[in-house]
This record gives sequence, structure tokens and C-alpha cells, in this order.
Amino acid sequence: MSKVFDRTEINGMVLENRFVRSATWEGMADNDGAVTPQLMATMVDLAKGGIGLIITGHAYVCPEGKAGPRQLGIYKDELIPGLKEMTAAIHRCGGKVVAQLSHAGRFAPEKLTGQAPLVVSAEEEAGKTLYHEITGQDIQEIVTAFADAARRAKAAGFDGVQIHAAHGYLLSQFLSPVFNRRQDTYGGEIHNRSRIHIEVFQAVREAVGKDYPVLIKLNCRDFVENGLSLDNSLKVGRALSDAGLDAIELSGGLLTGGQLSPIRPGIKPEEEVYYRDEARYFKNAISIPLILVGGIRSFQTAERLVEDVAADYISLCRPLIREPNLINRWKSGDRCKSECRSDNRCFVKGLKGNGIYCEMRNK
Repeated sequence: MSKVFDRTEINGMVLENRFVRSATWEGMADNDGAVTPQLMATMVDLAKGGIGLIITGHAYVCPEGKAGPRQLGIYKDELIPGLKEMTAAIHRCGGKVVAQLSHAGRFAPEKLTGQAPLVVSAEEEAGKTLYHEITGQDIQEIVTAFADAARRAKAAGFDGVQIHAAHGYLLSQFLSPVFNRRQDTYGGEIHNRSRIHIEVFQAVREAVGKDYPVLIKLNCRDFVENGLSLDNSLKVGRALSDAGLDAIELSGGLLTGGQLSPIRPGIKPEEEVYYRDEARYFKNAISIPLILVGGIRSFQTAERLVEDVAADYISLCRPLIREPNLINRWKSGDRCKSECRSDNRCFVKGLKGNGIYCEMRNK
């Protein structure tokens, strides 16, 4: 049996294979962020499909951090019962699930949150200030919000949590000189720009305990001018690893990154694995497990990444929207590549209020 089907563990969380469902926005929660039957059914399909670990869509940790309509929430205790029902359904199917904790920062639309978006550094458009620059008090409230969300996740039966610090959302904005021009202890050198990440991690760890898996999703690079560099990203990864983090999921790009965004359209065979070289760079320098996402579409590529020790786990998103049963198919011996066309039309469905869905699934 291929190494990708090894049983492994991350801080006591036993996984039946090395495949991970990477987080996305499903657009299937209700308007308050609560779990719906539609979202629960989607998670159960993933568990039945054989994926080793499910990472939920980014769940907002406070109301002002909401990124999009019908986004999953984890910002109040009243949401715990629905989340608990969902994790129990996943566990009954033999699955494992981690809650991704997120704050959208400047990408939190005022029409959804009712307030001006929080930004790391002051921004103006047409001479008008349209955003609220984060204060020291705001930072402490954000740190507390992540810790409280992690506590809720553990109470709801999640097997771990993942801190979202990629793709241009709030924690990613702190890391990126594109967004972070602060002159205080949270700006300047990478040690300062990553200060909030250490504070969030430490608060989350205190909330959930040392024997509970805590992961992070991190950009290897922003792939824009003056963005986060690979060397600085690795410094953040090392600092978090030294602090006791359990695993890193490596991604890249910004929501505003165009063709080099995290969800690049149209992947040719030679373009598979966006961050292969960056993954090898990380693997040579950190001792904790590395999960790699980004443009992986074939079993052979996934297997080679693990065998070549470029990554410990392989993370997929759009292929599992197209084929929730993909991992079972590969394990059965049908090793044909994913049927996903990477056309991003699945997200168009979500924006229409129906939840993400591949229109080719039943054709």
C-alpha cells in the first residue's frame, strides 16, 4: 500500500491516511453562522469519501471578522450544539475534523458586519478613511476571540483547530508588508509582524491544553510586490514550531493576487503543485508535520510528494468539491487524476446562495 495511505497522528489525533480536505468557504451555514443540514451533509460526504482529515470552511471568530454570506461561525456559545451535532455525524462515519478559525480583517464587508473593516494599517480611498486601524486594545480582543473560538471548538467535539493566517485575511495581513506599515511592536521586522501570531497561538494553546492539536495555515509567499517572502515565512513557521505548534499547512497568494491567487483557474499538468519548491524549503528547516495544498490534482503527484519527503500530508479542496469520494476511488486502485477542471464555477453557485457545488458532478 502506498505511503499516502499510512496511518499517522498529529499530537494524538490519529489519521487513517495522509489526505486532508483543505478549508474553503462553503456558503452553507445560516445567516447567523450556524450549521445547517446542507453543511452537515457535505461534511458527512467528505468523511464517507475516505479523506483522512477534514478542515472546515473558515469559521469567523467574531462578528466583525465575517468574510462572506452564509459563512460558518464559531463566535458565540450558542453555536456549539449545532457544531457538536456536525462533529458527531463526521465521527460516526469514521472521519476526523478540525475547525479553521478566521478573521477576515479588511476583507470583512461592512454590509455583512455593520461596521467599517478592521485594517492593520490606516488606508484611504479618494481622500476618505474607509477602514478602522486596529488598536492595541483591538489586538487583545482579537487574541481573546481566537482563544474563545478554540475553546468552543473543543467543546463541540472537533479533533483540533487550525489558525487561518493565509490568503490575505487578518493574520496574513499582519505578516505582509503590503498591508502592515505599523510603527509599533506589531510592525517592521518579521519578529514584530508575527507577534500577534505567537500571542494567538499561546492563547489558543492555553484554552485547549497541550494534548489538543493546534495547526496553522500559512502563506509561503504572497506572490505580489513587497509581499511576504519565503525567508520571512519560514521564520514565522520556526517560531511557531518552537512555541509548540503541531503542524503547518503551507499555501500561498492573496485573495487580490489575480492569476497567482490561492484558487488559480485552469491547472495544466505541468502546473501541478504551486508550492513544491517552497515546501521542500520548509521541510528541510522544520521538525513538525507539513501539510501541502495548492494545485495537486493527481494521485501520482501526491504520492511523489510524500515519498520525496516534500510534504507529510496532501491537502485538496476543489477536487473534493467535484468528487467527495476521490480518496476512496484512489484507494480502490482507480488512480486516474481528479476530474476537477479548476474553473472555479463551483464558487459561483455559492455566491448565488446555494452553497458551493460542482455542476459537473452528476453529468
